[in-house]
Amino acid sequence: MASLKDIRQRIKAIKNIQKVTNAMKMVAAARLRRSQINMEQARSYARRINEVLQHLLPAIDRSLNHLLDFREPEQIGFVIVTADRGLCGGFNANIIRITTGLLQDYDREKVSLICIGKKGRNHFIRQGYNVIGEYVDFWNDLAFQHAAGIVEQITRLYLEHNLDQVFLIYNEFKNVVRQEVVTQQFLPLVLTEADEEDENSAELGEFLFEPSQQEIVNSLVPRHLNVQVWQALLESNAAEQAARMNAMGAATENASEMISTLTLEYNKARQAAITKELLEIVSGAEALVKA
Repeated sequence: MASLKDIRQRIKAIKNIQKVTNAMKMVAAARLRRSQINMEQARSYARRINEVLQHLLPAIDRSLNHLLDFREPEQIGFVIVTADRGLCGGFNANIIRITTGLLQDYDREKVSLICIGKKGRNHFIRQGYNVIGEYVDFWNDLAFQHAAGIVEQITRLYLEHNLDQVFLIYNEFKNVVRQEVVTQQFLPLVLTEADEEDENSAELGEFLFEPSQQEIVNSLVPRHLNVQVWQALLESNAAEQAARMNAMGAATENASEMISTLTLEYNKARQAAITKELLEIVSGAEALVKA
């Protein structure tokens, strides 16, 4: 059995860790609220652009815009969004595991990665993948310019035929206790179907366009790509904060349970020591009487 001093030191250490995990939980909760506001605003904007493009694309010639034109995929790019830090449950592990499974379907020589976040970058560099872009240490100051810079590199590589198909992989925020890894084709642009039950969704109807539909699409596509990556960054940031808040909350509760268990063990050990001392005193007194 551990000594009373050892148990006291363990209880003190766990209490110190509990203070840290509780503080991290509160910080993550505060950041989550801010992230959710920005994320929800971006969702509405991205949804509306998607609806406009869905209405216009069937009426234009996709081959006139190289970001829309399909070609035989020889070089595949993956844009992988993870966090810079850990201590957020399975947030990073899930996306790395799913991405690794997807990469196994391709010849490694034909795959290039753009890693957003240290966790993904470090993992895939260790695994020997070709990481052609990395974006780290910006989450605390996340801004739309970061998304625009990422899109600029992706589109440049695509237009120069260094990449023929690009996929975006990130954690989508569902609710405070659930995040879902999303894999979507980024280039050539493929639009998702609008949600028919969405109250904000509306039929565009028939309009006269000035300038032409082709010119409008050419103008909207770069904006749509920027918003796609911006939304992915916001979703991932909110999901990370939610995962960290839950993980630190669970760690705080586990620390409380460990403290209770150790306190009980300490009390038992202390009681045993007192009982032993009393027995020794009584035995000594009896020995003196007999003497």
